[in-house]
Amino acid sequence: MNKIWCLDNSIGESLIENKLVLPNGCFNIAIVSGNAIEVHTSKNKYIMNEGFYFCSQMTNKVLVNIQPKTKVTIIQLHAWTLSFFPNYDLNNFVDSIIKIDQSDLPFVTENDSVLNNDIFLLLNRINTYFEELDSINSSKNTIEKICETIKLRHEEISVSEIGKVLNVSQRMLQIKFKSATGLTIKKYIQILKFRKSVDQMVNSGLEKLKLTDVALYNQYFDQSHFIKQFKDVMKTTPKMFNSGSYFLSKKR
Repeated sequence: MNKIWCLDNSIGESLIENKLVLPNGCFNIAIVSGNAIEVHTSKNKYIMNEGFYFCSQMTNKVLVNIQPKTKVTIIQLHAWTLSFFPNYDLNNFVDSIIKIDQSDLPFVTENDSVLNNDIFLLLNRINTYFEELDSINSSKNTIEKICETIKLRHEEISVSEIGKVLNVSQRMLQIKFKSATGLTIKKYIQILKFRKSVDQMVNSGLEKLKLTDVALYNQYFDQSHFIKQFKDVMKTTPKMFNSGSYFLSKKR
């Protein structure tokens, strides 16, 4: 697991609306209890009633409305964990959400009470599940190796360089990664770099950290290149960006 976070309106009497979420390069399992949450991705609008959901890699900002008496627990998993759910065709699973039968999750049983706040039991089971997979498959799968290689190089690595490090052809890397995550390797790297840039802006304050500094620090060609990507993802300019409208973690 990468981390766990919660959107909690369980004691609220009014709708929490127009909150936004940024792409982060992770795959999520969302557990909705109570009424419902409404999510607008770049592809569709989803009404997520009580239950379990796979939330894919997002490539653009996502708008969220949370109904009163609703709680959403989001288990953020690393990108490669999608490959451990072979019952689902996730080859083009980007900017999408699908509801799943909890019996399809190998760490949840039909009579579980995880929707009734027994989340710690579920987290222990998830950890146990992936630890067992790791012990069975001592050699890490290719997707995990790709992600680790990217992380070690701080998102500044080409597909050809990854191929050389892992001794795998570029074509095979691209096919396996796209099949497992729904993203190309290049797009995945772009998302990680962009999110890190926005986190720097938010945590430092625009008045303390100039856009030029953010762009150069994160290896964008120049400030204009960073602004263009910012507008593509956020549909607004950095100067118009209001971090108060977003669900953002303070530390990543």
